[in-house]
Amino acid sequence: MPKRTCLAIILAAGEGTRMRSATPKVLHPVGGLPMLGHVLRTAKAVGASRIAVVARVGASGDAVAAFVKAQSPDAVVYRQNPSDPADSGTGKAVLAARKEFGRGYSDILVLYGDTPLVTGETLAAMRERLARKTDVVVMGFRPADPTGYGRLITNGRQLLAIREEKDAAPGERGIGFCNAGVMAFQGEGVPALLKKIGNANAKGEYYLTDLVEIANRAGKSVEAVEADAREVAGVNTRLELSAVEGTFQERARRAAMANGVTMLAPKTVFFSYDTRLGEDVVIEPNVFFGPGVSVEGGVTIRAFSHIEGATVARGAVIGPFARLRPGSEIGANARIGNFVETKAAVIDKGAKVNHLTYIGDAHIGAETNIGAGTITCNYDGYGKYRTEIGANAFIGSNSALVAPVTIGKGAYVASGSVITMNVPPDALAVARGRQAVKKGWAEAFRRRKGGGKGKH
Repeated sequence: MPKRTCLAIILAAGEGTRMRSATPKVLHPVGGLPMLGHVLRTAKAVGASRIAVVARVGASGDAVAAFVKAQSPDAVVYRQNPSDPADSGTGKAVLAARKEFGRGYSDILVLYGDTPLVTGETLAAMRERLARKTDVVVMGFRPADPTGYGRLITNGRQLLAIREEKDAAPGERGIGFCNAGVMAFQGEGVPALLKKIGNANAKGEYYLTDLVEIANRAGKSVEAVEADAREVAGVNTRLELSAVEGTFQERARRAAMANGVTMLAPKTVFFSYDTRLGEDVVIEPNVFFGPGVSVEGGVTIRAFSHIEGATVARGAVIGPFARLRPGSEIGANARIGNFVETKAAVIDKGAKVNHLTYIGDAHIGAETNIGAGTITCNYDGYGKYRTEIGANAFIGSNSALVAPVTIGKGAYVASGSVITMNVPPDALAVARGRQAVKKGWAEAFRRRKGGGKGKH
């Protein structure tokens, strides 16, 4: 049996006025990735061999198209003008991609850019129905309150119609099985029926949902699959965006713990869409993972740490109150302590950066110790410069390393030094003014200013 091919059409032309934002609705992030990005990833994961995104005409559509090009270069973007009554509605949105129908795909999926939590498992179940010769498959769900949703009207297994609430009869409004929007249909025979969708409804729009009744009249088999209500949650407001974010985070926490991660206070830990954690990672309360983080097994991340764009090798300890910025590479068994910030820095195996320190654009050799209050002075207002520190070096507290500078293997830097020149291996560098002590000066000063001992 030949492998079934799949076209995924992602509808992303909604204006999202209730978001009250200059950013197109589908580009608002969930778990650090725009909602549309989640849908693109899921479409690929479920086997879509072609992805078409329908964006709005105008500047917001341009932003969506730019994101699609960056995220999924093989995808194609089509345009819709929902403000034009002749081009409004989900039926017209799908027809915007009608050039793709002639390519002969077995399955066609219709997805929504503002419904980022739909799983590949549910979409695979819909494709499985198509493989068993069902012509049209609709995703449904049972919300606690069906108000505002289109109702799925069934007769046994056959789905007869989807009735928008404004067009539903009183008896139909009592149905609790509702339309989630996502639809799948055979690539042969069904697309031709899309042209029969009209706009004789309360809003005067061309509803994709009318395809169900049209397919029934044409003798097609139409079925519904049921998904969890939280999986199909769409986003139209900031409040709904927050709820979807909450569901995403709950999923991510459960998945992490199922894969061997310990979290002392799971509800205070926040993940991004691509966070990768190894077994036996321990995460203390109030930790945030931005995009691009990979943590190997046996790492401890202490409380109130913020990590993004960083890799952490096995056995390292991060925090508390640490910030790892993009480009940070923390080696095995290294220590990054409290109020330490790293950026574009490689910290080799066993190195220690334990207190109140900034390490940016730098390479710290294995087993090197960086004292409290040390900073790499990497920016002169125009360019960034690197600091290289060899293995087994010792950098005393409150040192300023003015890049570009190299400190050799095994070298010592005395506390309080400002290092502006390279330090050879195994050398001691001292760069501070000689201490002077003037006996009796303080007492004389106080007499001049206020008489007697004065105030301390």
